[in-house]
Amino acid sequence: MMARFVLGLTLIAAIKSAALAQQDYPSRPIRMIVSASQGGTTDLLARLIGARLSEVFRQPVVLENKPSGFGVLAAELTAASAADGYTLLACWHTHTINAAMNSQLSYHPVESFTPITQFTSAGLLLVVNPAAPARNLREFIEWARSSKVPLQFGSAGTGSGGHLAGELLKVMTGAMGQHIPYKGTGPAMTDLLAGRYDFSFAALQGAPPNLARAGKLRALAVTTARRLAVWPDLPAMAEELPGFEVTGWYGLLAPAKLPTPIARRLHDEVRKALALPEIRDRILADGAEPVGNTPEEFRQYLLADVAKWTRVVKASGAKLE
Repeated sequence: MMARFVLGLTLIAAIKSAALAQQDYPSRPIRMIVSASQGGTTDLLARLIGARLSEVFRQPVVLENKPSGFGVLAAELTAASAADGYTLLACWHTHTINAAMNSQLSYHPVESFTPITQFTSAGLLLVVNPAAPARNLREFIEWARSSKVPLQFGSAGTGSGGHLAGELLKVMTGAMGQHIPYKGTGPAMTDLLAGRYDFSFAALQGAPPNLARAGKLRALAVTTARRLAVWPDLPAMAEELPGFEVTGWYGLLAPAKLPTPIARRLHDEVRKALALPEIRDRILADGAEPVGNTPEEFRQYLLADVAKWTRVVKASGAKLE
């Protein structure tokens, strides 16, 4: 009887201790692992959101960039961390694409994590060298379908959004295509400028749109479901290929089984940050849209994204290179 009484007291004490820890959250610095290198969109969003959380929580949010394996290392580190709210993962669409490309991952892209919220949604920009014969989207699709040799398309690397967009194009048009992976957008754009391959689905942030606006590359379409306000003259791919949509996502995850009160607080504060004019305007100027969905909505989005890219990878025969 005494042993049961002591056990009961121990359990009550443990529950109270956990509840107090959640109420006091955060009481020490938060580690935000970033699944991309410095200077990219994921890093920029992590810094914007991290700075705001530091201000609200009055605790430092320390960023650690872990781009290895297109975010696999970052995901592994996060999944193996304690579910106490002091380790977070700022990640992007390679998180779900990795699962479609590699069945040997040590973690599940959704079940091994607690979704907090999606930062933004962003499409890609279809660009060609100005010397290419295609001057608009319709001519590009005809060129891809009629070419007697596979058109070559470059991307920021195997498993990137640009890679899978090219594979989706092959599946939907029946056109041949040869993927050329690069180590980042910069090298890929350098070779496209030099005419070393035919086209690319590139990021709507940074160098690609600037090069297109300067006339050094020819922009033909965006991969969002509809035209964008920042590119009103560019058609969406779906205008010629109904159903074609490649929308990249950026968001925040935590280890699985994060206590609901902590997950809710993180969600609420990130959502408020995304609504701040200085952050919202920065996102919109980059051709993206702030999201801030609920943890369950984000979870369902991630599951659907894994399923979509798994189908595309299987149909196209895309492989890790």
